[in-house]
Amino acid sequence: MRQGHREPRGPVPLLLPILVTAGLSLAGWAAWLGWDQHRDVQPDGTTTGPYEAWQVIGLVLTLLVPVYWAASRRHVTGAVLGTTAGLTVAAYYDWSDDASGLFMVGVSMVMVGSLAVTAGLSAVIGSVIAPRGGQPG
Repeated sequence: MRQGHREPRGPVPLLLPILVTAGLSLAGWAAWLGWDQHRDVQPDGTTTGPYEAWQVIGLVLTLLVPVYWAASRRHVTGAVLGTTAGLTVAAYYDWSDDASGLFMVGVSMVMVGSLAVTAGLSAVIGSVIAPRGGQPG
């Protein structure tokens, strides 16, 4: 351990990655998906939407930054839990006015999908990035 370097203690350093990734996930959802609330009716009567593929891709690419930030600092749990919680809360809030009651199926799919993808991605990032400690300096 280097002289003058202390390991962070207390709940704030442990909660910070979760809160940051959750907040950025909520903001990303609002920026990419939150404004598009109408379905497009095709000439044959079918409906699509409300989101376009480019919006979802934009959200995913935007969320790579905070996930990388947290996972590269060995906060894999924060990256996974924060991103998953943020997207799940955003989906629930956005879709809870669905009259069919099936919105919880979609919310569950967002939760499971974001949990699986961020866990895999964070594990890869965490294993590839060299640990900061233990280097001669």
